[in-house]
Amino acid sequence: MDSIDYYERYAIPYYEQTIDLDMSEVMQPFLDALPEGAEEILDLGCGSGRDTKTLEELGYVVTAMDGSEKMCELAEIYTDQEILHLKFEDMDFDEVFDGIWACESLVHVPSEEIEDIMEKVMDALKPGGILYFSVYEGERDGMYGGRYFCDYTEEEIRELMGRFGRAKILDIWTTDNFRRDADDLQWLNVLVKKRK
Repeated sequence: MDSIDYYERYAIPYYEQTIDLDMSEVMQPFLDALPEGAEEILDLGCGSGRDTKTLEELGYVVTAMDGSEKMCELAEIYTDQEILHLKFEDMDFDEVFDGIWACESLVHVPSEEIEDIMEKVMDALKPGGILYFSVYEGERDGMYGGRYFCDYTEEEIRELMGRFGRAKILDIWTTDNFRRDADDLQWLNVLVKKRK
């Protein structure tokens, strides 16, 4: 079972566990960093649609996508908008978005694939655009509890993003896990600007 299979199987309990989480603590730095006049945001791995709805209520035009068909169905009901059923590796956007919000989603990308996926993410951003993503801080690289996780240290994130000349790290900071029922691992939050 890969990570998408997990979300297909456990879509409803995952939805119920995450739909009411308050992400404002990590979303505000992303919003503050967006370029003036920003409109288009990609919610990359939107899950329940929680953050899509928040961003739409703030006035942004949000494209939401997720690799799990069942999560897309639940997110469509919650947000009342079409959700793209699309895997990371199948993305093909060319400088479309002012901001990309990848909250707790890239954590499922295998280490040997992250550079290719990040290339697609950077391609999707407009010059001057902002990427937020979060991954677990740690050393796991494999299947845990039915899902694949690839953890990072801050140094590894800096090394990864350093491979992209157009990526400028604005900030990296840690936060506790938002889900009280989850493990005690911390999140690494990363804010990146695409150079003009």
